[in-house]
Amino acid sequence: MEDKIQLIGVLFPFIATIVAIAIGGWVITTWLRIKHGYPLDGAWGQALHPSGSKEAIERVKLLTQENAQLRAEIGSIKDRLANVERIVTDDSTRLAREIDALQLTRN
Repeated sequence: MEDKIQLIGVLFPFIATIVAIAIGGWVITTWLRIKHGYPLDGAWGQALHPSGSKEAIERVKLLTQENAQLRAEIGSIKDRLANVERIVTDDSTRLAREIDALQLTRN
């Protein structure tokens, strides 16, 4: 009896480690499937596809359009920021000459 208890005491950490690795692998696999849009498996191995209602599809379209608009706006903001950084880092005499040159071209 003592031998069995000692054997269980020796094997338990290994078994617990294997079970923890298996559960962790299952969690990571499920997360990757969800992240990349693959169907999940049901209790009997059938594929569970997320429902694609018309409302959800329309919402995705609207979000895609908004995303494109925001990306364009960020692009213009980056351009403006680059100009501001150039002005701030340039020496003041050159900036003054450029402003004077612009004023002369307007007149």
